[in-house]
Amino acid sequence: MAKPCALLKPCHLVKPVSATRVPGRYLTHQKGLPTLPVPPLHQTCERYLTALEPIVEVDELKHTTELIEEFQKPGGVGERLQKSLERRAHNTDNWLSEWWVQVAYLDYRLPVVVHSSPGLVLPRVNFNDKQGQIRFAAKLIAGVLDFKTMIDNETLPVEYLGGNPLCMNQYYQVLSSCRIPGLKRDSVVNHAKSSIPPKHITVVHNSQFFVLDVYNSDGSPLDTDQLCVQLEKICSSSKQTNMDPVGILTTLDRDSWGKTYNSLIKGEVDRQTVSVRMSDDMLRSCAAVQMLHGGGSQWNSGNRWFDKTLQFIIGEDGTCGANYEHAPAEGPPIVALIDHVVEYTKKSKITESPVKPLPMPQKLHFNVTPDIKKDIEEAKQKMNTLAQDVDLKVVVFDHFGKNVPKTHKMSPDAFIQVALQLAYYRMYGQSCATYESASLRMFRLGRTDTIRSASTASASFVKAFDDPTKQVDLLDKAVKAHRWYTNMAISGQAIDRHLLGLKMQAMEEKLTMPKVFTDNSYSKALHYLLSTSQVPSKTDCVMCFGPVVPNGYGVCYNPMESHINFAVSSFNTCNETNAAHLAQAVKDALLDMRTLLEQTPRAKL
Repeated sequence: MAKPCALLKPCHLVKPVSATRVPGRYLTHQKGLPTLPVPPLHQTCERYLTALEPIVEVDELKHTTELIEEFQKPGGVGERLQKSLERRAHNTDNWLSEWWVQVAYLDYRLPVVVHSSPGLVLPRVNFNDKQGQIRFAAKLIAGVLDFKTMIDNETLPVEYLGGNPLCMNQYYQVLSSCRIPGLKRDSVVNHAKSSIPPKHITVVHNSQFFVLDVYNSDGSPLDTDQLCVQLEKICSSSKQTNMDPVGILTTLDRDSWGKTYNSLIKGEVDRQTVSVRMSDDMLRSCAAVQMLHGGGSQWNSGNRWFDKTLQFIIGEDGTCGANYEHAPAEGPPIVALIDHVVEYTKKSKITESPVKPLPMPQKLHFNVTPDIKKDIEEAKQKMNTLAQDVDLKVVVFDHFGKNVPKTHKMSPDAFIQVALQLAYYRMYGQSCATYESASLRMFRLGRTDTIRSASTASASFVKAFDDPTKQVDLLDKAVKAHRWYTNMAISGQAIDRHLLGLKMQAMEEKLTMPKVFTDNSYSKALHYLLSTSQVPSKTDCVMCFGPVVPNGYGVCYNPMESHINFAVSSFNTCNETNAAHLAQAVKDALLDMRTLLEQTPRAKL
């Protein structure tokens, strides 16, 4: 599935720009954004064939070329679908977004945990007891409420990329929203849009759920002291550790969960309820496991609600982070919120002021029938199997960061992506279909397109790496090719979403599926053995996610100025993949590429 994307500098928001509401500001901004274009058909067809060159065999490419020529001929099915897509673009705010959320997320029937929802590992916090955990959680909640003030008042600073204003819609989807399982398709509800927006958060402790009102009667948010008191009440009233872990049901495949969910909400109470000394790298990897899936039923997978758009996770040992359900938003809004909250926790001081009496947080009760008990046991077994299957390694590459590529006038992201190509080629002797997320937020309601990092230029570089006479020139070309594709993608001119749109249009018109979409090359192009994402942030954190295919890797990275945080995942059931080996290969590739640049006179670049 699609992964978090970030190709923009994060916006670090520490204090609300204005405490005064600015009604209509958001809508006015949105209306001023351009709509997502439909690229020319011939351009996408030509670029599709170019993208296939490094990843398919010669005979496959020849066959696909013939199919493309037939598809785009004048008066053919491609032209018909293109015109239909252009009409859709004319009549909607964004011709792609609704389809993309549907296909990439809501129709996806594998569990959201590991397969779709990323985890995010924050720097370890210096506390190691229950009181420290409660104090930090209170500060964090206060930081989120501070950020929410900007959302509610429509005073979020508009983000820009290359001088262009970006769509801010995803920020308004992150809080008060939740995914709802269905039998064939899920949905997302956003209660912030209801007539009486929610004033509470949900706190989970020892697999028990509590409603915690976070606003006073005068509408002001609870301060850190008040939140501490309320969290202490929750912890004191949920010391039992043998409760049915209802939250683990959210780790099931979506059809099974949809069926169980319908049983769970039959009771009135339920309907209201539902609508963790090692090396530093080892510690980080263990923390990433907690953020991504909770470690299985014996650890914390039942102490989650994976359908919730944003969950903050705070361990007693100082392990902290988040997990987010991907349908409403990509990585940048999540990271901007988290950067804001982390800064807030550093500045927020607990005062000794007297605390007014507050009502006891409401414990949520689930009607756990014998059938639901069986479903919980099934979810435990399946989650444990999945947890044991995920091989997740977090490593810090501490030799250099963005500083080295920038010294050589190279894009840090492109440099890292070329290193990934070199690492994969050294391990497997071939290039593979590689996905990197590109933000389409320059357009109204924009989500993502794909940067195809495996290019003819990157393939030429990795194949010739042992030939010193060609290396530098080919490295330069590979980095520039990636930068060119990135710019094309964020401008709405990449190939993948356009091809998806043409395919979806054929389905809507109930046409026989064009052969270009049933072709083996198309399947190979979408079988992303490397699913990658750059998620930069001010905070020294890293996001993590699972591979999108059984024999692939998930690679997320946060390039800081003098180091790079990597999270690499694979599945243990695949004998061909090994997360630690790829992580080491990436480190070696980055060091070799730096050596190559340092040994080459600047004039040659």
